[in-house]
Amino acid sequence: MRKLGLPIQILLGLIFGVIVGLVFYKHPGVETYLKPVGDIFLRLIKMVVVPIVFSSIVVGIAGMGSAKKLGKLGFRTILYFEVATTIAIVIGLFFANVFQPGAGVDMKTLAQGDISKYVATEQEMEKGSHLDFIVNIVPSNIVDSMAQGHLLPVIFFATLLGLAIAAMGESGKPLLNFFKSFSSAMFHMVSYVLKVAPFGVFGLIGVTISKFGVASLIPLGKLIVTAYGAYLLFAIVCFGLVAKLFKINFIQFIKFFKDEFLLVFSTSSAESALPQVMKKLESYGCPKSIVSFVVPVGYSFNTDGSCIYLALSSLFIAQLYGIDMPLSAQITLLLILAITSKGISGVAGGALVVLLSSLAAAGLPLEGLAFIAGIDFILNMGRACINVIGNALASVVITKWEGQFDHEKNKACVVSDKIAV
Repeated sequence: MRKLGLPIQILLGLIFGVIVGLVFYKHPGVETYLKPVGDIFLRLIKMVVVPIVFSSIVVGIAGMGSAKKLGKLGFRTILYFEVATTIAIVIGLFFANVFQPGAGVDMKTLAQGDISKYVATEQEMEKGSHLDFIVNIVPSNIVDSMAQGHLLPVIFFATLLGLAIAAMGESGKPLLNFFKSFSSAMFHMVSYVLKVAPFGVFGLIGVTISKFGVASLIPLGKLIVTAYGAYLLFAIVCFGLVAKLFKINFIQFIKFFKDEFLLVFSTSSAESALPQVMKKLESYGCPKSIVSFVVPVGYSFNTDGSCIYLALSSLFIAQLYGIDMPLSAQITLLLILAITSKGISGVAGGALVVLLSSLAAAGLPLEGLAFIAGIDFILNMGRACINVIGNALASVVITKWEGQFDHEKNKACVVSDKIAV
């Protein structure tokens, strides 16, 4: 195994997981023994995400030096994110209208997943207003926000701390050096965590296949194919056009981050590659100050794959129940998703919870979510990958927009294509 690279090991973990899931279909022992393996890996990733985001932002913002530069960067970043996610929602609606994945499906043939925990979470969210999302960006207790894994409050606090350290001048350098060392240690820790990635992938996919099997996927096959068609179109056309506009070699870009994209696809978790993507972006030619701001913020505001999924799934459920959705209703749905999609990363089971609240706001049957819950892992593999590609590309775009792209560094790393994480 040591002679095999990490991507090959992950791919083997994926293949063996599928085989085990098929052979031991519905066997209780699979979930009993394999689920903890996948859960441990995801917990290891989540363990390092917040410390890495926090320390990286502090170092990056302190190095940026002024609130004026940060404000300019923030405006361009949010503007880019809003345009990208709106286009993603439109593409999701377009594919749902053209291919009609929910039309003619017999609901009696569909396996239902347990959505009680998502309903409970959605009801908890409904107690507040959408303005609470903005209010909650400012943490009342930063330690609690870190413990809960809420990135936006962490980003807010780290940004203010970074600006404060920058304003201190020479007296703030010891503190800045501490965060630099701490950040390096966290990235080094990731190399240990990734050693168990193949086993994590094996456990995660094995449990999913064993629980639902291939037979349960057939009635929902049209939704899966339509979703991946939408993901692919968005990646090729939208990402491709953006890359061309900003003079980025998109094929080269995908090849450079292929290991990270494979990890995300296999684990169905965008968080699994966050540290490696941030590290590689710096090697690709993006400054730490931009990477440490754009990537974490993108995990909440630039969820392109999730926006496609939410739009497509909403219309799928409407079609499933024979509910007509005229253009006016779909425009309303677009506006609803533009707001609700921003809360995905801060909620456990994010996409399904946000889909549930979006269905409620659009007046669609909430019970329809149970039919999608069973294949959510399969759909999430693609949408998580699109989310990560979008955030990585956004960092390069914003860097070029700011005129800070290091072309010499980019040439050197692309030629070698060997970056130590």
